[in-house]
Amino acid sequence: MKEPRIAPLPVEQYQALERELFGDAAFTGNMHVGRTWAHNPGLMKAQRPLQEYLLNASSLPGRDRELAILRIVWRRGSEYAFGQHTRMGRAAGLTDAEIERVPHGPDAEGWTAFQKLLLQAVDELHDDGRLSDDTWQALSRRYDTAQLIDLIAVVGRYWAVAVMLKTVGVQPEPGLPGFPTTAPQS
Repeated sequence: MKEPRIAPLPVEQYQALERELFGDAAFTGNMHVGRTWAHNPGLMKAQRPLQEYLLNASSLPGRDRELAILRIVWRRGSEYAFGQHTRMGRAAGLTDAEIERVPHGPDAEGWTAFQKLLLQAVDELHDDGRLSDDTWQALSRRYDTAQLIDLIAVVGRYWAVAVMLKTVGVQPEPGLPGFPTTAPQS
């Protein structure tokens, strides 16, 4: 999609809305994603606590969270979200090689056994809407109950985010990374 179906609000209007809704906790950024969510202030306000929890307070290790997000947004075809989480994944400790390998899936060479399991879990949630008993048991050897729930929540949340971004055509900001050039064609 070359043009967004819903254009982001102007920066000044978005920042004023942020201050109105969140007061001192306002982000007042200028990213297209936030400025697009802002067309629905009620949803913008309602989804913010979940977003903050998943990105800043979740019991999942940051590397695991970002690897799971990158895989689900790849599977849903959201280049915008992949670009944003490429940056966030790097900040959480993912290497460029790991990020470039995400589109190739759990069977790609180079993953640790746990990374392969994590990507398989994301694929099961995407494809089947549930984790198999074997995957659940394997994840349970490393994750406690809260982490298992957080993994399901982060995959579900970013499935929805990817669908929204792709459907309304949120365009990347200048300099935002896209899909890896080595990614298989979907």
